[in-house]
Amino acid sequence: MSQNTVRTFIHRNVERQLVREYLLRETERAGFGGLQFQRTPEGTKVTLQAEQVGRVIGRKGKVIRELETRLRDDFKLQDPKLEVEEISEPRLNAQVMASRMASSLERGWFFRRAGHSTAQSIMDAGARGCLVTLSGKITGARHRVEKFQQGHIKFCGETALEFMDVGYSVAVKKLGTVGCSVRIMRPGVKLPHEVTIMDRHEVGLPPLEEVAYIIPEDEEPSEITEETAPDAEQVIESALEKMAEIESDSKQEEE
Repeated sequence: MSQNTVRTFIHRNVERQLVREYLLRETERAGFGGLQFQRTPEGTKVTLQAEQVGRVIGRKGKVIRELETRLRDDFKLQDPKLEVEEISEPRLNAQVMASRMASSLERGWFFRRAGHSTAQSIMDAGARGCLVTLSGKITGARHRVEKFQQGHIKFCGETALEFMDVGYSVAVKKLGTVGCSVRIMRPGVKLPHEVTIMDRHEVGLPPLEEVAYIIPEDEEPSEITEETAPDAEQVIESALEKMAEIESDSKQEEE
């Protein structure tokens, strides 16, 4: 990959991050929930998720047309097409819940009440787990961090990147700013260590009664004693000979 290609990808990601910050600032009151970019032959398709679709579109589409004009003129997007999707369950959207918690803190809620109520609301919506983090001047002049955790969450690795939804917002108070971070593990997620053991009929195997050997009543099972047990050295030698034969056969096939 050439240096120009790498630089192109970097500029594109920076451009998309700036677009996300701009739309978050403009549509936060409508319940901004996230962005999705898709490059098409006609231009750039931007899908915005919002809690209140009507406030993003505006009367007769006035607001959404102004946003498309700003994306084209200020951010130099190629023929941007802005679409709005309604969030089916806002309590399972990390960005929406982070914005709600920041608004609660700005209205004067105590930080413990805001953190616990946010976490409980997310769990009531069916999430597998959530982590709510407050960082900044929460109760005094000194910086501190408070965490509220419920359910099962992942902190790092591929599972955290794939199954955790992350949202961030800032609450501006008299003492200073407070960062509000929300991480949600979506409902119905199957983690790598969760294994389901299926029955034989589910995978197309016959029942054990059909394949098992049933000992007749007049035949008694033979017992293994020291005299009838095979010699350990002989077993090892036969195994080594078998391995040598397999290795020689594989070499001949390669030749």
